[in-house]
Amino acid sequence: MSAFEVKGWCPDAWRPMMAGDGLLVRVRPPLGRLTRTQVLGLCEATTRHGNGQIDATTRANLQIRGVREDSWRPLIDALLALGLIDPNPTREARANILVAPEWRAGDDTHRIAEEVRGRLSELPHLPGKIGFAIDAGSTPTLQDAPADFRIERAVSGQLILRADGRVTGKPLSPGTEVDHLIALAGWFVESGGVVSGRMARHHVPLPEWAAGTTPPAASTAYVQPGMHARGIAFGLPFGRVVAAALARFLRAEPAIDAIRLTPWRVMICETDALVANQPDPADFITDPSSSLLRTDACVGAPACPQATVETRGLAHRLAPHVAGRLHVSGCAKGCARAAPADVTLTGREGRYDLAFGARAGAPPSRAGLDAAQILAHFGAA
Repeated sequence: MSAFEVKGWCPDAWRPMMAGDGLLVRVRPPLGRLTRTQVLGLCEATTRHGNGQIDATTRANLQIRGVREDSWRPLIDALLALGLIDPNPTREARANILVAPEWRAGDDTHRIAEEVRGRLSELPHLPGKIGFAIDAGSTPTLQDAPADFRIERAVSGQLILRADGRVTGKPLSPGTEVDHLIALAGWFVESGGVVSGRMARHHVPLPEWAAGTTPPAASTAYVQPGMHARGIAFGLPFGRVVAAALARFLRAEPAIDAIRLTPWRVMICETDALVANQPDPADFITDPSSSLLRTDACVGAPACPQATVETRGLAHRLAPHVAGRLHVSGCAKGCARAAPADVTLTGREGRYDLAFGARAGAPPSRAGLDAAQILAHFGAA
């Protein structure tokens, strides 16, 4: 039996997961940013050691797909040489840090995120899916993104520490943010949070020092394809990009210095110059009104052994005919989207269950449909 076949955790680079198309290796670029050299090196490594497919996640991570077991170690060596993973597996596992992508060098988001990364060894052993959001810009942007412990801005302008599932947080004095974040993570473990698995499911009352009454400021709009203060932004259909296509686009645009990842499956290309060559719309989303930007679909069958249905082909055909958010999930786990969607299709025993305003796996309005029935229902046949 393969050493990598165990399921049930959140994979990272040092502990990959076996999927239907090979090993799944997750990369958490520091601060969600890759230099031009790192992106091109990642694309080369993905093509050489994987199947050439890269997925962007809702935590602004990248996943290299289709890695063969005999190619895993050479891939790790390439990622280490590029500075994209930590040489210490324990620190890498703890570096589940989502950073507001609008950060600038020296600002609060950058300062706090760098301190967290420097103090990862002080964190307790946490469940694999636990994550941190450093959202310390002028207004929050990550409130809909998955995280268990959040540092974000209040209406007053002060930073607060907020536990996921709580609507208010505790004001923080400048310079103490990471101390409190680490302390709250420690309390989570000591109070039995490991059994709950996630902060939002851990209903034990917070300690007095962390139980604040200050709400965060209202969230601002997330990044959309188009011109951006940092350069230009492009969406990735279902969060996927072909490594060769990404490398080809970068080589055609030498002025792009770096890429920033976002939890909305949109990447920001940093450049001070005008981008002359638009990427191929078959590989990137350039239209901010595209229905694919409000569509979530996991990789589905056969790439995921837990999925029983194809997902992305159906989602692509269905998206223009759905008003609101569409989620097509290969199984009840709902890996592509944890929150409810306006229209949700869940694979079950080779067919689809249809629900409205629900999460994957919720009781359906109609059960056991095939793709043709679904398309006909929405007038997309």
